[in-house]
Amino acid sequence: MVFVTGAVPGDRVRAQVTKRKRAYAEARALELVEPSPDRIEPRSPHPGAPWQVLPYARQLAEKETQVHDALRRIAHFEEPPVAPVLPAEDPWRYRNKVEYSFGESEDGELVLGFHRPGRWNEIDDVTDDVLASERVDALRARVKEWCHAEGLSAYDRRAGSGFLRNLVVREGRRTGELQARIVTSPGDFRARELAAALPDADGVLWTRAAGVAETTRDGETELLAGAETIEEELRIFGAALRFRISPEAFFQVHTEQAERLYAIAAELAGLHGSERVFDLYSGIGTIALCLALRAREVLGIESIEPAVADAIENARRNEVENVSFFAGDVRTALRPLVEQAGKPDVVVVDPPRAGLSQKIVRRVLETGARRIVYVSCNPTTLAPNARQIADAGYRLAAVRPVDMFPQTPHIECVALLERVS
Repeated sequence: MVFVTGAVPGDRVRAQVTKRKRAYAEARALELVEPSPDRIEPRSPHPGAPWQVLPYARQLAEKETQVHDALRRIAHFEEPPVAPVLPAEDPWRYRNKVEYSFGESEDGELVLGFHRPGRWNEIDDVTDDVLASERVDALRARVKEWCHAEGLSAYDRRAGSGFLRNLVVREGRRTGELQARIVTSPGDFRARELAAALPDADGVLWTRAAGVAETTRDGETELLAGAETIEEELRIFGAALRFRISPEAFFQVHTEQAERLYAIAAELAGLHGSERVFDLYSGIGTIALCLALRAREVLGIESIEPAVADAIENARRNEVENVSFFAGDVRTALRPLVEQAGKPDVVVVDPPRAGLSQKIVRRVLETGARRIVYVSCNPTTLAPNARQIADAGYRLAAVRPVDMFPQTPHIECVALLERVS
């Protein structure tokens, strides 16, 4: 199985393999030899929306196949219990967070858009961001116009020089709040005048990053105007939970689908009000607080301390008292938590895209939980983790894909593994 960046299902391409694994490979398309018969005209040039050239129904079918194939070919489940993909109600303009990059066009003009596929140092301008709301798109255009008028230079990723690096925009889809964060190299500019030029933003921040990374938690961030955080709301089980989100905190980029994703996680957890639940990689508490509505108690572990602070504050604001959060690395913190709180009935994991290390899987298995609910944004890392858990005496009982990222090849899913021995 080969995943080809820059191609869509049905294309015939010349491609270069960039990564080889035992069960799959990754490649980059070099030339389109014969286009897929299903190709349609894209709405707008957009490097971050490569699948907009496929009808949405075809996108969903291919994503379901992607999950099936990963579980069959990588994990060797003969008939994985994969449900049809849950589609987005609106597959356009759904992102509540967008990270744009500054660059220069071939004629030296300032651009603000996205990395060209396969090119870490080249930025393609965006004139219509079809994945962001109109107000986010308007803010992007306003920042670009202001910075161009100021004569500010873009950061040159190859030379390591220049000033403007990124613009990060967050939007509360339920609350209507809007936040802009400009990321630059060390230096100075009329930052407060930029903030004044963005009257629709509820908060404007400025991060100075000295390293080569696009954005970094190590950079110095200054509040220029408004609030430092943004709030978003998730509606689940008839309740409206409100979340404070710090600038670097993780929050699912598709608010409406996140509500459905977390409802599925709670359903597969089989909660009846008497369970103790561990939420690993708990972030700012989104999943934990949703599960707490139906569990006896929920305990979350998160390694990023500002996210833990957000989670504790979010529990307080929502008056949810049966949830606790702990700062620590799952690998080393899980055993002490079991000793302190007792064994969990359910473990929920929502790991990074790289999945769980074998050691962390062993730590999860040591808890003896009856159910393990695995929230995954990458079927190719879910698959080997699911196989390791199944080989330890669990049954892969359900896999529910949720389309969090329309117009892209990415697919999120929730898997349930139940202990059988």
